[in-house]
Amino acid sequence: MGSYVQGILYMLYWHASSVLQKLQEKWRGNNTSPAAAAAMYSSVVGGIILDPAMMALPIDDHMVHRGHGVFDTAMLLDGCLYELDPHLDRFLRSAARARIASPFPRDTLRRILIQTTAASGCRRGSIRYWLSAGPGDFLLSPRGCPSPAFYAVVIPAEYEQCREGVRAVTATKPPLFATTKNVNYLPNALSIMDAEDRGAFAAVWVDDRGFVAEGPMVNVAFVTPDRELVLPEFDRILSGCTARRLLALAPKLVEDGRLTAVTPRNITADQAKRSLEMAFVGSGLPVLPIVEWDDKPIGGGKVGELMLALSDLLWEDMKSGPDRIAVPYN
Repeated sequence: MGSYVQGILYMLYWHASSVLQKLQEKWRGNNTSPAAAAAMYSSVVGGIILDPAMMALPIDDHMVHRGHGVFDTAMLLDGCLYELDPHLDRFLRSAARARIASPFPRDTLRRILIQTTAASGCRRGSIRYWLSAGPGDFLLSPRGCPSPAFYAVVIPAEYEQCREGVRAVTATKPPLFATTKNVNYLPNALSIMDAEDRGAFAAVWVDDRGFVAEGPMVNVAFVTPDRELVLPEFDRILSGCTARRLLALAPKLVEDGRLTAVTPRNITADQAKRSLEMAFVGSGLPVLPIVEWDDKPIGGGKVGELMLALSDLLWEDMKSGPDRIAVPYN
């Protein structure tokens, strides 16, 4: 017992340099993740961090121990940030609902995100960013937090356009905080794990009224037997930036006669399961066709031409559309 206590006391008296060395050794020895961060901004530190071992949050940050925080993500493709401004606007709306004031003006946040991406050297992946009530204490109220905290992380990823179909299952969608992109993703994580246990890619959430809501990280789109593109309304679910962009681009398929209409409206699960085609819609996909739902085929049980056409529209918009910000790497 005495030697054990001595060991604990010895650890307590490590100097900062020793702790950093230990973290760096652990990082080099254990990190095998392809999604390791390439750069991090922390308002607590007041700058950009390039050493992964130092990319950490204070344990007394209220986002860590109380979940009092919001986040958003912008995709990075070919050295350009896609739809950064719509995502940043949604981020600030979420922060307002969570009663977290930004420590910086919007233009400063935007500049930090672009500069952090440039510092990373990453040209394909994403930048994810958080606003928290900040560090200060371990109480429930954020009253003891001197200032909110802003964090951002650049995550490299060699993602490509999705053209293969996946299976989905049904889950019940909890309505609390559905319209705010907050950091409590435990229901989402449990939903994904349950879907994987059932041999599916993800779940489709259905609300207490029987209407399709969304997926655990994405929106859902349907092509009805009348060849109408339908996305559930955003009044009780998260307003997906990619889903909104799809609604703006899809009328091109109406013009050439492949779709009859593009409509945001609520659709029941029973109606949705009779769709010709179905897909998850989200930033990193951008369109992921669903060929089977609850062990029953959607349409012919194969990836449909309309979802592929919609995917092509979004992918081309990501690569050469107007809402791209070239990152100044030099």
